[in-house]
Amino acid sequence: MDKRTFIKTLGLSMAAMPLSTSGPAVVHRYRSPIHPPTIKKGDAIGVITPSSPLIDDEGYPIADANFEALGLQLRWGKNVGRKYGYLAGTDEERLADLHDMFADPHIKAIICLRGGSGAARLLDKLDYGLIARNPKIFLGYSDITAFHQAIHTQTGLITFHGAVANSRWTPMVFDQFKQLFFQGQPPIYAANQRPVRTLTPGIAEGKLLGGNLTVLTGLAGSPYYPDFTDSILFLEDIGEEPYRIDRMFSQLALSGALQRIKGFVFGRCSDCEASNPGNSLTLDQILDNYIKPLDIPAYQGALIGHMDEQFILPVGARVRMDADWGSITVVENIFAAG
Repeated sequence: MDKRTFIKTLGLSMAAMPLSTSGPAVVHRYRSPIHPPTIKKGDAIGVITPSSPLIDDEGYPIADANFEALGLQLRWGKNVGRKYGYLAGTDEERLADLHDMFADPHIKAIICLRGGSGAARLLDKLDYGLIARNPKIFLGYSDITAFHQAIHTQTGLITFHGAVANSRWTPMVFDQFKQLFFQGQPPIYAANQRPVRTLTPGIAEGKLLGGNLTVLTGLAGSPYYPDFTDSILFLEDIGEEPYRIDRMFSQLALSGALQRIKGFVFGRCSDCEASNPGNSLTLDQILDNYIKPLDIPAYQGALIGHMDEQFILPVGARVRMDADWGSITVVENIFAAG
């Protein structure tokens, strides 16, 4: 065998060999949707801090007032108020509160007090069997995105991206909370008086996935990074310079996520202006660069993000989006019957 033939043969045999990896292969398995039950006035609601603690004590009376106005009984996690560096307690303490709330039959829904950082540290320690056996409304946003993706990929439970307990809830948030969780009727998520920017017109249907851009891209390559095939991707962020936003969209593209989605919705990127605008792309340019070439329905300006007036979105539910109107409509039952 001459040298050229040997090299060609060696190359073909190596190409047929499986690539070694430093970690377990990511295998996406279809999970049948698990629908949480609705709640009613008088029910007990668990409030936990599975990421970071409150910066000050102002958030506690705000949370009390929010749930008192809804006629719900608030039950604090036993480790709420603890601190471990930038975390709301050790991993074991934060994990214990989350598990306790899912296990307690008297707790009918779980609301995160705030986001922050640290959720990803718990994902490989969560008891997903416990969560699947005790489906409940689970609500939060920002760093809580990590829990939404992990619970979706490992159990199929529909969770909710939206206002945390210490937010100053607006009338719209209260109305959506009651319509969703008391009546079991998802609203039409439309910006109403707020204009949206249509990137590509059209209508698409798919599974609603997403949340905070930074947190989501941090899960890439893990078993908790969703399969985005035929999904509607929604994103938001805060405090990120455009060059970092660009880097994260590159990650979404390189991971194959953007190539699999059927529709795209961007909310707000708060405090994301460039420190040197003359030497930066704009957020609009970045979205145009990555999203328009996909030629799928897409719009920017949904009420999603770090703001008081924000949607409560069902992660994992099948939805229809209209990029011309700037709306999201749930097209399936997302709560347990009865």
